[in-house]
Amino acid sequence: MEHFVDGYLWLLHNLIWINILLAILLVFFERRNPTSTWLWLMVIAFLPGFGFILYLFLGQDLSKKRVFKTKEEEDNCFQIMAESQGEQIEQNEFSLKDPNFHRYEDIIKMHLISSQSFLSMDNKVDLYFHGKDKFNALMKSIEKAEKYIYMEYYIFKRDELGRKIMDALTKKAKSGVEVKLLVDGMGGRTLTRRFLKPLKDAGGEAAIFLPPFVPFISVRINYRNHRKICIIDGKEAYLGGMNIGNEYLGYSKRLGKWRDTHIKVEGSAISSLQWRFSLDWRFATKKGIENCFSYLPEENKDNHVGMQIVSSGPDSKWASIKDGYLKMISNARDKVYIETPYFIPDDSIFEALKLAGLSGLDVRVMIPNKPDHPFVYWASLSYIGELLEAGVKFFTYEKGFLHSKVVIMDDFVSSVGTANLDIRSFKLNFEVNAFMYDETINLKLTEHFLNDLTDCREITLEGYNKRSNFVKFKESFSRLLSPIL
Repeated sequence: MEHFVDGYLWLLHNLIWINILLAILLVFFERRNPTSTWLWLMVIAFLPGFGFILYLFLGQDLSKKRVFKTKEEEDNCFQIMAESQGEQIEQNEFSLKDPNFHRYEDIIKMHLISSQSFLSMDNKVDLYFHGKDKFNALMKSIEKAEKYIYMEYYIFKRDELGRKIMDALTKKAKSGVEVKLLVDGMGGRTLTRRFLKPLKDAGGEAAIFLPPFVPFISVRINYRNHRKICIIDGKEAYLGGMNIGNEYLGYSKRLGKWRDTHIKVEGSAISSLQWRFSLDWRFATKKGIENCFSYLPEENKDNHVGMQIVSSGPDSKWASIKDGYLKMISNARDKVYIETPYFIPDDSIFEALKLAGLSGLDVRVMIPNKPDHPFVYWASLSYIGELLEAGVKFFTYEKGFLHSKVVIMDDFVSSVGTANLDIRSFKLNFEVNAFMYDETINLKLTEHFLNDLTDCREITLEGYNKRSNFVKFKESFSRLLSPIL
């Protein structure tokens, strides 16, 4: 007991020097955004000892390169092929049927260079705006599967919908279909061996992406696999904002009706999604997928949606999805419409939106009125004032919870995927988006955005300036936490 007391007194006496050492490690051994660095220095300074423990769980980047070294090398294997397509576009040797492509050629080239995202021109896209429609379509696709089902989700719950999906996957595995299920370690932390056992007994496989150290408790909040992908036989693939859980059907008593956006893709873009899944599967299991591209369909000339599948994450050299958003906002000539559940832009996105508003463009941003994360909600509101003054219009969705991740530019370019308009999606999570080049898809998304406005309340500058001091305090405090939210 005496030794314990002596040790405690020594620690207390030297705590200031230990804190200084930890601060030096933070500044000199990690290359991160200065704003984020200052935030963590404040946390460490004001919460000696405990602040550094928080940093280890929420902010540390020291093991990032080691954890994702192999994954980054695999992601770069398409670089030569992407550079070849970029040269073909540069020399007008790549067939771009629609003249609009040339107007936005720089966006296409940027994705080719930064994330090796091929442009495919033979895709068909179905849009889903509600969970019931998406999951009905997904179940039909699973039932039709003959060769394989590759499924990757951030959240997979053991509720009614989760059991229904699991039963369908198990049934297909029993019939000889290759089934692989990949779930994030935090989003799927409630999954048990008992829940996954029927699928594995039937011949299917299940893996956890960065599993928690202790079952059901995930302390690694950063580096989460936020992707939602399902690929069936190389013929159909799903991508978007909806995870697997009853709330995505609108059954949450707290959040109510759930408004989201998901797409089904048919065409060559599936090869990029398949490659994305295979890399994530290999990282999680240390095993590759044999004959990964054996069943991809031939080019369908009747389909005409141009598409690039763009991935980004903490293993990426460039923040490719954020850069795609930034390019869309900066290059817009007429309009930019955004739907996002979390609006915490970094400096570049914030400035681009401000300049777009000051330039007289039709810039509208839709966020939820019902927050699922209070600090994120208040931080979102803190960014609105200056943008309202610049002419950007903000709306809160009043008919439930808005979870849609959509950016619409002019009349031709649009993006649907898993990335929110926040710093976490830009830098800390693994995300995947479809950047689409097509007037019809753009028009459908625009029409649905305008229809959603009928269920929204506009945030006016006059109303915003009447906020109470308590609300302003909550916003200011939450904004300080923005780099880690």
